[in-house]
Amino acid sequence: MIDPSRVLAALPQALREELLDSYQKIMSNYLERRWEPSELNAGKFCEVAYSVVDGALKGNFPAKGGKPNNMLAACQALERQSPDPTRVGDRSLRVLIPRLLPVLYEIRNNRGVGHVGGDVDPNHMDAEAVQAMASWMMAELVRIFHGVKTDEAQQTVDALVERKSPLIWAVGEIKRVLDSKMTAKNQVLVLLHHSTGWVSATDLLNWVEYSSASMFRSKVLRPLHKDRLIEFNAEQGLARISPSGAKIAEEELLKK
Repeated sequence: MIDPSRVLAALPQALREELLDSYQKIMSNYLERRWEPSELNAGKFCEVAYSVVDGALKGNFPAKGGKPNNMLAACQALERQSPDPTRVGDRSLRVLIPRLLPVLYEIRNNRGVGHVGGDVDPNHMDAEAVQAMASWMMAELVRIFHGVKTDEAQQTVDALVERKSPLIWAVGEIKRVLDSKMTAKNQVLVLLHHSTGWVSATDLLNWVEYSSASMFRSKVLRPLHKDRLIEFNAEQGLARISPSGAKIAEEELLKK
């Protein structure tokens, strides 16, 4: 499992925690279909992400995130800085992220969030854009400051976010489904739905408290994989919920 304290470890602790917290709030609200709060958290994320990029280009990170007087002008100033081919992620830091930040900030400030008017509520549509842009920027920052490949950065970002459910009780590294009558297969679906990204089969075995590892794979994971409710990579010992499995978890298991 990803230890959040080790992600973006090159950043000052307070700045890193602000970035992770603001991103996790966006994603948690998005995954729980609370569209408006998802957008409201985007403002804080933009301000902290700007502080990270500005600090990286200056070679001196601030202790905490700060709000520029004019987000658009501040981001345009970042883009005017001279390129440095020796800097990891130079173009993302100078051009790509600074061009996305004002768009994300604009959605927060001047769309349907906190305002009244218009024929159609844009919150759901805007939340989709917020989620996509924030996730891309977060993955880029992890890739740049963590020194990993793009797919590894995305997996790391995915692992930072979990859905919240009253059915799941987390105790340290252990998770339990509180419905003691739920079948092992359904527990796996609920647990995988709760987590974003891949989960080790060993963790699932421990969380479900199945009696035998070999039987757990043959009687639970493989049938779920065969029914296309999960993707089970037997070689690597990893499982991930599919869209079909997520639909069952949301519409049948979590509504009980």
